[in-house]
Amino acid sequence: MRKKVTVVGAGNVGATTAQRLYERGYMDVVLVDVVEGMPQGKALDIQESGPVLGVDASITGTNGYDESADSDVVVVTAGVARKPGMSRDDLLFTNMRIVGAVVQEAVKRSPDAVLVVVSNPLDAMVQHAYGVAGFPKERVVGMAGVLDTARFRTFLADELGVSVRDVQAYVLGGHGDQMVPLVKHTTVGGVSIGELLSAERLEAVIKRTQGGGGEIVALLKTGSAFYAPSAATAEMVDAILLDQKRQLPCAALLEGEYGIDGVYMGVPVILGAGGVERVVELELTAAEREALDRSADGVRELVEAMANAPAA
Repeated sequence: MRKKVTVVGAGNVGATTAQRLYERGYMDVVLVDVVEGMPQGKALDIQESGPVLGVDASITGTNGYDESADSDVVVVTAGVARKPGMSRDDLLFTNMRIVGAVVQEAVKRSPDAVLVVVSNPLDAMVQHAYGVAGFPKERVVGMAGVLDTARFRTFLADELGVSVRDVQAYVLGGHGDQMVPLVKHTTVGGVSIGELLSAERLEAVIKRTQGGGGEIVALLKTGSAFYAPSAATAEMVDAILLDQKRQLPCAALLEGEYGIDGVYMGVPVILGAGGVERVVELELTAAEREALDRSADGVRELVEAMANAPAA
């Protein structure tokens, strides 16, 4: 029997994620959205690519959650997209209500699933999903670090004129301009980045990484990134469904690791069939630890704002 994954939200991120997962061929996919006809139409379009790709899996579009029953993984992409000029609080409160409603419905049908949250603001949304789901912390995880690290690796490869496959790096912390690239753990073909790039050029790459999402929003003007986020999400789903024990940077609930307690933050984890099987604690420089603490403070502010959210 094939594995089953539900993707909630059939916008650009959700639909592209569903497409990437369907094309892997070893899982059946359910695409859920409230807009009548949209998930059905996108699912049908994707399914009709099956004969060309040689994929026999199924993909179903629906406006309800019954078809999602007994999913192994539920990916939550639902929410409004980030728009130029949108305030942080506007995005926070709107998506908090959407994500909360989605998680309530999804966990009723799939009580043993792993939740992968993609909606923004990411760290706050995964924390909210954890509170609503009532799942063990291991089975609620956020996608951000894989994406942020991919952007960092992309920009470094461009800067150095090397293959992205040879660039190894980690980006920790909250998903935003307070993310923390770990320079000490960044290498190209095993060579420390400090030996290959000047401090000035490296700082420029870090700044571009921290503003990577905003750069795409500014260019698109009417939307936000979805190709790279969907690829990052699919990598996480593979790690869970195939029990790959991948060491990936993901948003996990910290309970003392890195000196941080009670908030979801991007950190390296071992991701497998159980979800977050453990948090990997890397040695940080004093500056990196200070930056991670500041990032945690930023996440706490969002969590506190949600706790005091105005009534709908």
